[in-house]
This record gives sequence, structure tokens and C-alpha cells, in this order.
Amino acid sequence: MKKTYTPAFKAQVVQELLKETKTITQLAAEHSVHPNVLREWKVTVLKGMASLFEKGDSVEALRAAYDQQLEDRYAQIGRLTTQVTWLKKKSGLDPDKS
Repeated sequence: MKKTYTPAFKAQVVQELLKETKTITQLAAEHSVHPNVLREWKVTVLKGMASLFEKGDSVEALRAAYDQQLEDRYAQIGRLTTQVTWLKKKSGLDPDKS
């Protein structure tokens, strides 16, 4: 059965690994984690580190995309409402016209 580790545990071990006060083998033995797994965690952290500083830009981009999507949906609702009203009027099913 494969062991699963919490993100907090992974972060703690990788922090210790990046301090370089102990070898990977020593940390692996201390925390009962295979050295290859520690190497993978370290690579993941180092690759993803740049994205930590891009957070503000990505939040703004997501907000702009959300606002645009919301505006498009409201426009579509307006068009569909107009079409339904027109169809009801033409079909004679307009409840307001009775």
C-alpha cells in the first residue's frame, strides 16, 4: 500500500532538505521516506517556486476572465429573454396580451 503524506509534512521535510544540514539519506531515514521520493519533492518545489511570485498576476487574470464571462452570460440572458418574448407574442401565447 502506498503511503500518503500531508502537504505540511512534505513542506517541512523539503525545508530541511534545502537547508543542506543533513544528507538526503539521513532525512529519508529520519522521516521514513524513500530518498527518491525526497528528490521528487525537492524538484517539484524548485520548479513551482517561480509561480509563488506570479500569484498577483494570475489572480488579476482570473478576475478579468470571470468578469468577461459574467458579462457574456448576462448578454446571452438578455438575448434569450427577448427571443422568448417575441416567440410568445407571435404564437399567441403571450400571457400579458390576454
